[in-house]
Amino acid sequence: MIKRLDNVKIPAGKGEDELYKLVKKRAGGRLGYFRILKKSLDARDKKNIFWLYSVAYSPDKENDEKPPLEKLKSAPAVCVIGSGPAGLCCAVRLCERGYSPVIVERGMSVDERVRTVNAFFSERKLDENCNVQFGEGGAGTFSDGKLNTQTKDGYNRDVLEMFARFGAPQEILYLNKPHIGSDRLRVVLKNIRAYICECGGRFLFGKIFCGFTSACGELKTVKFKDAGTGEEGELPVAAAVLAVGHSARDTFKMLAASGIYMEPRDFAVGVRVEHIAGHISFAQYGEAYGLLPAADYKLVSHAHERTVFTFCMCPGGVVVPAASERGGVVVNGMSDFARDGKNSNSALMVQLSRADYGERLFDGMDFQRRLEQAAFAAGGKTYRAPCQRFGDFAKDRLSENFGEVLPTYAAGVEFAPLSEVLPKVAVMALKAAVPDMGRKLKGFDCADALFTGVESRFSSPVRIVRGADRQSVSLKGLYPCGEGSGYSGGITSSAADGIKTAEFIYDLHKNLANNH
Repeated sequence: MIKRLDNVKIPAGKGEDELYKLVKKRAGGRLGYFRILKKSLDARDKKNIFWLYSVAYSPDKENDEKPPLEKLKSAPAVCVIGSGPAGLCCAVRLCERGYSPVIVERGMSVDERVRTVNAFFSERKLDENCNVQFGEGGAGTFSDGKLNTQTKDGYNRDVLEMFARFGAPQEILYLNKPHIGSDRLRVVLKNIRAYICECGGRFLFGKIFCGFTSACGELKTVKFKDAGTGEEGELPVAAAVLAVGHSARDTFKMLAASGIYMEPRDFAVGVRVEHIAGHISFAQYGEAYGLLPAADYKLVSHAHERTVFTFCMCPGGVVVPAASERGGVVVNGMSDFARDGKNSNSALMVQLSRADYGERLFDGMDFQRRLEQAAFAAGGKTYRAPCQRFGDFAKDRLSENFGEVLPTYAAGVEFAPLSEVLPKVAVMALKAAVPDMGRKLKGFDCADALFTGVESRFSSPVRIVRGADRQSVSLKGLYPCGEGSGYSGGITSSAADGIKTAEFIYDLHKNLANNH
């Protein structure tokens, strides 16, 4: 019989071999089954930091494998538009339910995408269809592969198990703050693609979703065009999952022009802030920091009338160029699995509202674009990013040199006053919030901390409205899904939304088959 043991304390610096020995002793010296259920770090007392575990164990061998999912005998044609976390996890679940989905992706497969992105970093020549935002894996491919989420969705576990099954580190199944790392995530993506193809699915890379046909309010075909040649194609479908990501601005415009009901959304804008990784770890862990992984943090400030918060924190990571439109600069953060870079960075975001940029559907999107264009101009119009030491930003003076923290932004930076790039309300909020955050995390407000701008793609500025059946309220058979449709934020919640969408499609088609 499987038993559970909670609150097992293992000192910082000790490995999981120590945990195994302890549990084996508890089991009477024989351990046929052992599984870690949860692992978190307790660093409240910097003089007594320890890992806290929950485990399942049994002296006997146990089988806890899940039975395979029920499949449709004859699944209709389904197209998944976009191969980010929502689209890919939706496609995997569709395969598990007997479908052979076709994935339409405007960017390229992950290896070709990496080559294109690296060329942009070094040569600053942007491919608007294959970049940090577009391509296999979506924006998450060039992030950190962070899988922690604030949502309590029951499908979150499915997401973790799916990633682990396709090659992610097994520790994501039990870590309190799991991450894959951008380097390992690329292997996972290729394994997912191989599985989908084995199930009869297809990937159409370099194809831009450009329209659809319908009859009597129901979707009939999906249209696409080749990103290079412009050659058009069409797929007859019973359903299409719209998982295009938060940066598919041309797609949003096309959908609105085609009568698909959408709503504007509030969002946040800001900068990437960089610190020395070791300084953050020391502030969090004290003298024991050398025994532990690079520290993260999560901060919120209400020192100004606008909430300021950190997001997508990358321990031991780098700031990456994330533009998807010519003439704009966008920043994001990325870490590899080891998280062993000299700097740590995080998005530092200021919450905005429609009163800041307008009430019309695309006012927010146009506002984001203007910020990105201002950053492009401030950086010298070469995709170099405007950069400023926090101490100088706080005193409204141009930075002339770097301090301890050196920039990691791959396309290069230019000293520029970020107050001339960001909206005034964001500048005032950041000036108030960073010292406030420094009272919560020592050193966060150090003068040498680097601001690099702009972080403008926090979330989608629009929502493609769907009903309780997850279909567009304007068109049956079209399933808005994930971050780009305004229903999630981050890898895990987007992937979970994709899986749930697949289950809705399966249930609908199963009921139709049973009724016939």
